[in-house]
Amino acid sequence: MMEPLREVRDGYIISLNLGSPPQVIQVYMDTGSDLNWVPCGNFSFNCIDCQEYTNYSPIMNKYSPLHSSSCVRDSCASQFCIDVHSSDNTYDPCYIAGCSLTTLIKGICSRPCPSFVYTYGEGVVSGTLTRDTLRVHGGADGDVTREVTNFGFGCVGSTYREPIGIAGFGKGSLSLPSQLGLIQKGFSHCFLAFKFANNPNISSPLVVGDLAISSKEHLQFTPMLENPMYPNYYYIGLEGITLGTGSGSLIQVPTKLRDFDPSGNGGMLIDSGTTYTHLPQPFYSQLLSELESTINYPRATEVEARTGFDLCFRVPCINNITDGLAIMDVDDHLLPSITFHFMNNVSLVLPQGNSFYAMGPPRNSTVVKCLLFQSMDDEDYGPAGVFGSFQQQNVEVVYDMENQRIGFQTMDCASSSAFQQLHKP
Repeated sequence: MMEPLREVRDGYIISLNLGSPPQVIQVYMDTGSDLNWVPCGNFSFNCIDCQEYTNYSPIMNKYSPLHSSSCVRDSCASQFCIDVHSSDNTYDPCYIAGCSLTTLIKGICSRPCPSFVYTYGEGVVSGTLTRDTLRVHGGADGDVTREVTNFGFGCVGSTYREPIGIAGFGKGSLSLPSQLGLIQKGFSHCFLAFKFANNPNISSPLVVGDLAISSKEHLQFTPMLENPMYPNYYYIGLEGITLGTGSGSLIQVPTKLRDFDPSGNGGMLIDSGTTYTHLPQPFYSQLLSELESTINYPRATEVEARTGFDLCFRVPCINNITDGLAIMDVDDHLLPSITFHFMNNVSLVLPQGNSFYAMGPPRNSTVVKCLLFQSMDDEDYGPAGVFGSFQQQNVEVVYDMENQRIGFQTMDCASSSAFQQLHKP
């Protein structure tokens, strides 16, 4: 099954066809969560502190339960309700819903699942668990349709810093691959470069099921690390980072980027829902120092202050080229390449443009490029690092669930998209 992914400023969008008749809702693809949810409301949808997301208005469409004849509120006794409330006690959601002790013990209470709150790194959503028919279009030409009845998702009426919905691709029962019955196989994606953001004519390939992992033995595979405390997330182990090509300097990373403590903290999360790669301190500062020592161009400190990025340089334009897009493509060799070394001897050289990115058009024969990595906010809790979607551009990433491994292969995702006939008419 194939689905196109449309790129926006800081993520990748997939369309969900929900309800009878179908309502097309555009949501983020997120490998770092399980819950599927859509902006929901017959009259209003409230997004708090979302002023910076005003450019999302063309894709911020809502799902209306009243306009679907197949929409039902999920029961408090369903497994999805128990999962979304993260309860070890199957009675808890129904107790919250007001079921009597007698009906709880007999398992006959059918009250609706209570409203839930679901948190992300910087956002929060609240809503009700709902079921409706999901229609999935697949095949190279999108001509194969599959109906999933009783598809479970969050009908969200209020959020904080979450302007559009999310399709969760985690390992849990609520995720989209799990509900399609394909999580035991796997999926793959090939994210287009960010220069294609908001381009309606080309989409990133997404493959779910057998096709995603067949004939992929030529890829480099690193094992999925099993985190017993957070089993629904995808973790990989980072062993080192090399700057430059050939005999470039190898920087050893802290062991917590491949190990977990007894509370489940540590490891490197691979997450399509996080834009930039995050690394822990003091290793992150060491990486910045190593990079600065190898780059002889002047710092653009005023751009660093304005953008919040930590390392920006004024890089000369080659042959006085003035086209901003051309500059991004042709002058990356002036800055050192960055190679990530994962467990099982996997070395991924980040494609050009995945590390340093132009902050605007050239001026005075130079262009300002910034390192698009960031420091972990709380390195003592949760993952020690995150491998974000920006660093996954022009890389085919294969989640092989049968063999519990993740594969990498650099490629031109735009050409792959064209080859697979995923261009929109």
